[in-house]
Amino acid sequence: MSYRFYLPRKEEGSQKGKKILAVDIGGTKTIFGVFEVNDNALSLLREETFGSRSMGTFEEILQKFLAGKKDDRPDVLSIGVAGPVLGNKVTLTNLAWELDATALKTEFDMDKVSIINDLEATAYGLVGLSPEDTIPLFESTDTTSGNMAVLAPGTGLGEAGIFWDGSFHRPFATEGGHSEFAPRTELDVELLKYLQQEDEIISWEHVVSGPGIYRIYKFLRDAKGHKEPTWLKENFKNNDNPAAVISHAAMRELDATCSLAMDLFVSYMARESASLVLKHKAVGGLWLGGGIPPRIFPLLKKDLFREQFIQNAHMKQLLEKVSIRVILNSQAALIGAGYYGAFGA
Repeated sequence: MSYRFYLPRKEEGSQKGKKILAVDIGGTKTIFGVFEVNDNALSLLREETFGSRSMGTFEEILQKFLAGKKDDRPDVLSIGVAGPVLGNKVTLTNLAWELDATALKTEFDMDKVSIINDLEATAYGLVGLSPEDTIPLFESTDTTSGNMAVLAPGTGLGEAGIFWDGSFHRPFATEGGHSEFAPRTELDVELLKYLQQEDEIISWEHVVSGPGIYRIYKFLRDAKGHKEPTWLKENFKNNDNPAAVISHAAMRELDATCSLAMDLFVSYMARESASLVLKHKAVGGLWLGGGIPPRIFPLLKKDLFREQFIQNAHMKQLLEKVSIRVILNSQAALIGAGYYGAFGA
């Protein structure tokens, strides 16, 4: 998989030395990174992480970060957020925050403030990753240039497209994770009806995410009658991340229900990945990002993901040619926000 992102060349020397404050806002944590521009590359000068709910507003956290060290005050603020960005404004999906780039520019006296979707930021971040920051899940011998796609399950499910204009790749945001879940088997239908006790409309994010792993597990336990051993019950009590408990048990084959839950999760992730590729005709490749794929890579390497990904009535031959790589670098969105701040619109 080769990518060639468009980075508009400014007047020689006009960008060099500029400092970009990139921010990756997640439902749990918000990461700040100050980058310095060096030609068409960035170098990280300082990084700091805050709990997203540690203060009442984003502006309060930003003020605290800027007060921490005044000798590297940035020229540009570039923010990646989970949510639909419209007119450089956004209401975040998982936080009660509303961000307005114009207001932030005025309040913090920045030359420029940009807000982009976090998956769009992840797509931009690919240009700043080293070969060790990704790992192949499947490499095709087909070298077709074309559109790409990014699918990233974590706290939620993010999706982005990368348009190939014939010379360069150009990322764009989507909200595909909120499209409706499509059951295929009788078990899928049962799961859908179970989840509809929680929400009327069930999206792919309900099942292809960290909370989704736990929802699938609870369905098997509570609706299908699978037994939960005492040691597993204790692990759930002592860990605030039940998805990690389930995936850990599945990868070590410690519990059959956890293994089945992860098989279903992997199947759903593969099916939605295939849908994303088909809708964008992403013959250039698929990138799997977010917090979950690197942690469950051994499960993704099994035959199940590949089998489910290429299973299609009419487009199996196209899907078989698509290369798939997993993004290992958890800072991809932060890096991408930095590149967008330096070279974006």
